[in-house]
Amino acid sequence: MSLHGSLCRTLDAMQLIIFIGLQASGKSTFYQTALAPSGNYVYVSKDRLRNNAHPGQRQAQLIEEALGAGRSVVVDNTNPTKADRAELIALGRRFGAEVIGYCFESSVGGSLERNRQRTGRARVPDKAVYITAHRLTWPSYDEGFDVIYRVQIAGEMSFKVERSDKNVEEAEQDERP
Repeated sequence: MSLHGSLCRTLDAMQLIIFIGLQASGKSTFYQTALAPSGNYVYVSKDRLRNNAHPGQRQAQLIEEALGAGRSVVVDNTNPTKADRAELIALGRRFGAEVIGYCFESSVGGSLERNRQRTGRARVPDKAVYITAHRLTWPSYDEGFDVIYRVQIAGEMSFKVERSDKNVEEAEQDERP
């Protein structure tokens, strides 16, 4: 799939892109390599709001400001549960944005290995990855997504991206032998 073709927004469609996946599953790298170069997206991540007393409220405010100005937004957090995604989806709907989910498929072991290569504040405790893995529920269209993509790391700074016509959990079950 062409990263600067079908993944980047069209000029007439405002988008709210919600990343879903474990820590160190490639979410931020994907944004930097596939979406940021277009200059079409406002990037929102709670990682950038660590010094804020209410990061969830600030995140919602930033998203509202961007969508209210007609700008597309990428939300780069783990967003592991339906409840985590529900407020974001509601915001997107309120502003008439196309709501797109990107599911970053990574094993706990793979995420832990990549996390160990991080330094400073970018590295999270292993426990955080296990907790997120335990809480993670893959998104479904009945949550309100217009499109769901499945993303896998394909190599250094490259990704395999596939549109999922089914709920991600159903698609994974279909692929099992």
